[in-house]
Amino acid sequence: MARYSGADTSDAAAAFADEVYDQLGQGASRTTDDGQRVTLAATAATPDRSRLARLGLRNAERPDGLECPVRLACEWIPAPYEQLSDDPGDYGNHDLADRPKQQKIEYIVIHDTEGYFGPSVDLVKRADYLGWHYTLRSVDGYIAQHIKTKDVGWHAGNWYVNAKSIGLEHEGFAGQGTWYTEAMYRTSAKLVRHLALKLGIPMDRQHIIGHDNVPGITAANVGGMHWDPGPYWDWSHYFDLMKAPFRSTGTPRTGLVTIDPDFATNRPAFTGCNQQPPGVPTPRPPAEPCPSRGSSAVILRTAPSPDAPLVNDLGLRPDGTPDTMYISDHGARASAGQTYALAGRQGDWTAIWYLGQKAWFLNPASAPTAKWATGFVVTPRPGKATIPVYGRAYPEQAAYPDTIPYQTISPLQYTFAAGQRYAVGGVLPGEYYRAVSFDGSAPGDRTVVRGKNRYVQVQFGHRIMFVNLDDVLVLPSPVGTPR
Repeated sequence: MARYSGADTSDAAAAFADEVYDQLGQGASRTTDDGQRVTLAATAATPDRSRLARLGLRNAERPDGLECPVRLACEWIPAPYEQLSDDPGDYGNHDLADRPKQQKIEYIVIHDTEGYFGPSVDLVKRADYLGWHYTLRSVDGYIAQHIKTKDVGWHAGNWYVNAKSIGLEHEGFAGQGTWYTEAMYRTSAKLVRHLALKLGIPMDRQHIIGHDNVPGITAANVGGMHWDPGPYWDWSHYFDLMKAPFRSTGTPRTGLVTIDPDFATNRPAFTGCNQQPPGVPTPRPPAEPCPSRGSSAVILRTAPSPDAPLVNDLGLRPDGTPDTMYISDHGARASAGQTYALAGRQGDWTAIWYLGQKAWFLNPASAPTAKWATGFVVTPRPGKATIPVYGRAYPEQAAYPDTIPYQTISPLQYTFAAGQRYAVGGVLPGEYYRAVSFDGSAPGDRTVVRGKNRYVQVQFGHRIMFVNLDDVLVLPSPVGTPR
């Protein structure tokens, strides 16, 4: 079994085989991609570990301080922290910090590499590229750590999120979900659970987020944000493996819904997988229907009808036209584990507040695609017709010392109007981590600016966003009963 893993290190091969034998003891049941139901009865089995050494696999470097659970196959392959020229501001590929002592880590960001494991690791070893904390291999779930969790990686495309997150890159392609193997799900879930418990990060979809859930820092940046790991990442299974399953604690009257379709049978008709990723392999026009495949995503429409147009994401389509079923066009989707405020119900359809509008998805009682939930929502304070929505939670100008330039608080292009409600993901202080020089010589470098203003994280669309606490009322759901 260790040989079958294809691993090139002894700890990775042993970890894969141990997982197989653990599963044999528990049994398993699932529906395959072609609709076949398969069941494996629980069978006690004791592996013979004595022959592992005969495979002649290398022993991975596992220095003291490697931040992985002991049983997982994990190796230290450091990302370089180097000055690239005489200019102290010209350096790569991450920033030094002292987290969580200096600043709380709020998020773990799930990425895919849009490439293969070896070349991706080669990229993170370049000082003139970007740095992230971990890379995971598809075939066996092998983990390479590159940056200590106390330091800040350059991975999310949003400096506020970078400063408060850990980034995990998974080998694979968002338009080809077959790269997300069971072996990789299992090691990734164990790693995330380990980090979350160690650092006090809640194991929910407000804090364990995809790269596709990270907001743009300004309105101009929204259209260029990434969409990985995409609709084929099995969030529900991932959280089950994390021992933090999505649970239903509400009723239709509690005012919140948590998206959770049956992954195996939920198969949206996406297009364009043949054109992903751009350049690898060479895209083939025109966009063809994607293979029928299980998905975590539900599709959002402007009315309770399968013929209604998809909703619009102004950040992706400023002209107001509907988003599409093209695989990377994720502006009209909600994903498993995300919680939204209920906006209405009609027959088999449920509406949520989404990017300033009502968005409808099919949610029949006989085959529900969401769970009723409880929690808190925000709505604009009385007298405010609309309030701004932000992609980062930065302090007010008065909080900055003279040595640190003010970071503008710029609203995004979306409208949060009176009468709308959005699910609360947490209340956060306004913070900005200053890091702009290799040696910390820039004025105010490697310090955290904190302001008096506070923000509420909300599930505003497919991405998380932030509103100023002074602009909203935080209320227990429900706030009246939607019709």
